[in-house]
Amino acid sequence: MKSIPHHLFGEWDGAAACSTADWANAAKQTIADMHRIGTMPILVGGTGLYMRTLLDGISPIPAIDPDIRAEIRAMEQSAARQALETEDPEAAGRLAPADTTRTARALEVMRSTGKPMWQWHGKHEGGIGDKIQLHPLVLVPEREALYNRCDARFEWMLDNGAVEEAEALAARNLNPELPVMRAIGVREIIGWLKGEVSRDEMIARGQMSTRQYAKRQYTWFRNQPPDWWHRAQPENFDLNAHFELIFQN
Repeated sequence: MKSIPHHLFGEWDGAAACSTADWANAAKQTIADMHRIGTMPILVGGTGLYMRTLLDGISPIPAIDPDIRAEIRAMEQSAARQALETEDPEAAGRLAPADTTRTARALEVMRSTGKPMWQWHGKHEGGIGDKIQLHPLVLVPEREALYNRCDARFEWMLDNGAVEEAEALAARNLNPELPVMRAIGVREIIGWLKGEVSRDEMIARGQMSTRQYAKRQYTWFRNQPPDWWHRAQPENFDLNAHFELIFQN
């Protein structure tokens, strides 16, 4: 990070709920700015939904009524899930019962627009995938090694500012449903700071959350991108040779 400029990293304050569309719009502007000065942007990350929104566009769902959003976000997951099964059974059928974020999203879309999610999904707008030259590479590490790195990473975070960051967030008394308050490790560390769990339990929970997220990323990137997206194991993989071959072709 010290040798390569990073963009859209730490751009939003935690009190602002940055949507996928917000990020995609900012990314499109940043990419255009870099192209104008002759710089090649490299998209790096593991959040497939954001990448897909940037490349393929997003369904033009109208803004959600704030009162409806507040009401749904205040619901217990069991109640929200039950309501979704009644009001949008299609969404309930494809979403995991414990998926609080997508359950709330599907329910608020249904109540705010009067249409279920599936009626919006077929219409995408604003993607840049057909306007750029894309040279994708999906790194698919060996699972056990990946999970070991996840565990080590969480402990490294604790020793390099994560505790202080969580403490600062807790002091702001932000809405617990904001994305920043639901980020991996935040709830676990705050629970430990409050004396609700031991340090060992906090670490175990944070590591488990990290592994679960990595598992979802792993599955998405193995199965969702098009077949022509090159997939490779990161160990002993020559990035220079890979991209030299692409540009020669």
